[in-house]
Amino acid sequence: MAPLRVLCIHGYRQNSSSFREKTGALRKLLKKQVELVYMSAPLSVQHVNSEVPDKESGPGPGPGGDEDHRGWWFSDTQARSFSAQQQCEESLGLDESVTAVIEAVKGQGPFDGILGFSQGAAFVAMLCSLQEQKLEPEFCFHFAILVAGFRSACKEHQQFYDGPVQIPSLHVFGLEDRVIPDNMSRELLPSFQDPQVLTHPGGHFVPAASAHRQTYQDFLKRFQ
Repeated sequence: MAPLRVLCIHGYRQNSSSFREKTGALRKLLKKQVELVYMSAPLSVQHVNSEVPDKESGPGPGPGGDEDHRGWWFSDTQARSFSAQQQCEESLGLDESVTAVIEAVKGQGPFDGILGFSQGAAFVAMLCSLQEQKLEPEFCFHFAILVAGFRSACKEHQQFYDGPVQIPSLHVFGLEDRVIPDNMSRELLPSFQDPQVLTHPGGHFVPAASAHRQTYQDFLKRFQ
């Protein structure tokens, strides 16, 4: 049985290489079931301040290009920066990011599912909504895995939360997450029909301990 192909959408201030490094345990945990394919966001984050609390690079410097910080949209259009808590009327760069995913699907697809982390998970929720509304005919994801996801606080993004998306979804979040508190992840759940939830006692990372294997495998088994 061929493994499921999953497109991976990294967090803010990560890129495909750094996210691949940080999900090594997940790749090992699910290697018989899934092939994880990574892409980088098109937006370059120029001003990096390590004290900013929305940093999503996780613990420790990841080899393979952590210097190239990327994002899927900016909540502050002037500063070209992002914070999950920042309320804004309009964002910058989202259309460019949607186009990048379309190109990835055309060039590297097809994909069975899509996985996102933090800002990437919030972006995945938007992509699922676009698929649901048939606004992007290239998208044909059968499932979504959202790790530390949240609803965008940007006013122009509220169109993505009009009704529950039918795409089967697994929502994963840490009860000690200080970057995206679990209540923010829970606020995204009503945007999906019958969302499945996996919580872990840790912080802001993609969990891949043996204790989580069964939940991942049971979810993925439905699409093989």
